[in-house]
Amino acid sequence: MRMDLLGGFGEKGRTSLAVNGGGRRILLDLGIKVGAAGAEYYPALAGNVGDIDAVLISHAHEDHVGALSWLLSQGYRGRILMTAETCDEAPSTLEAYADPADLARFPFPAEQVELFEPGDTLSIGGLTVVTGRSGHVVGGVWFAVDDGSRRVVYSADVVPDSNVFVMDPMPRCDLLVFDASYGADPVAGSDRARAIAQWVAAHPGGCLLPTPLSGRSLELMALLQGPFAIHAGMRRSLSAQIDATAALHSEVVPRLRRRLAEAADWHEGEPLPPCPLLADDGMGKAGPSAVLLPLADAAGYPILLTGHLPAGSPGEVLHAAGRTGWIRMPTHPTLSGNLAIWEGAGRPPALGHSCPAAALAELAPHIPSLRTDLRTGDSFTLVS
Repeated sequence: MRMDLLGGFGEKGRTSLAVNGGGRRILLDLGIKVGAAGAEYYPALAGNVGDIDAVLISHAHEDHVGALSWLLSQGYRGRILMTAETCDEAPSTLEAYADPADLARFPFPAEQVELFEPGDTLSIGGLTVVTGRSGHVVGGVWFAVDDGSRRVVYSADVVPDSNVFVMDPMPRCDLLVFDASYGADPVAGSDRARAIAQWVAAHPGGCLLPTPLSGRSLELMALLQGPFAIHAGMRRSLSAQIDATAALHSEVVPRLRRRLAEAADWHEGEPLPPCPLLADDGMGKAGPSAVLLPLADAAGYPILLTGHLPAGSPGEVLHAAGRTGWIRMPTHPTLSGNLAIWEGAGRPPALGHSCPAAALAELAPHIPSLRTDLRTGDSFTLVS
């Protein structure tokens, strides 16, 4: 089996992996890279797209699905597989991150999408693809690809210790391509959640919490203790995510339903509320937070950023100027989580995705079989 590293290797963003085996070529994810331009915005996919047999999407965040309209503009007309939740959310992601000309000509192809459930086993020619819940977002999955003699596990984005989302154990494999977003960060998610709650409590007059619509929004709702508000446009999606109970820890569902019912709706044009305000997206690049971030900054309304900040994004610019707080809300594995994943997979050869090269090097002493020399554009052959 040959892996073509199309995006997210030695970098954060445009996550995409091609697996070649069993007489087939499939793409796992197809993201864009926020802050990049030109060719670097898209996966490093050269040549005729006609040799791609299928595209499998793990979830609807921009760094995993944002290049779909671009791929269609390149002539791809093959199979596209994803869960129903990803299918529901992907159009808004493309609206925010696809090239407008590509999106106008190639809108989200709902009629072309084949749906599957997390936990399903898919067949693509000589390849068998097992899926499992990721613990990252509702409808998010990991993929285990088997050609009959070798197995590659691609984690996509996972959270082994989420208090909200369930992650299924990944199988033993011959190659593990895992979510290295946080490098060797040793701080547990519970500690970071506690720090966020303390920061919010220290700003009783209200604050802005930019957040991705799916995933981290529910994590933040679960930890907030007092009154809070949401951008009104988020309510329908948040309600649908909570109703997807198979993706959630059962004990948290009643709390999330109660908290969403209690949340105030905030509409654009209204005064900023005297309580925490959740608004998507997490970087201030798109969605309501693209408007709210400069508005809050101009009003002296405290802002707490809790996720990845690509260079040049509105959130990163404000944080670099010292005008926001930042506490990472773990929605990817920390060091202990990735060690457990690697051990459970049988300590196989490993590649880390969604991680800059320097941070990946810091992780290498903990995972001796980790390859740190491979980058986007490289290929790797897994031999028997």
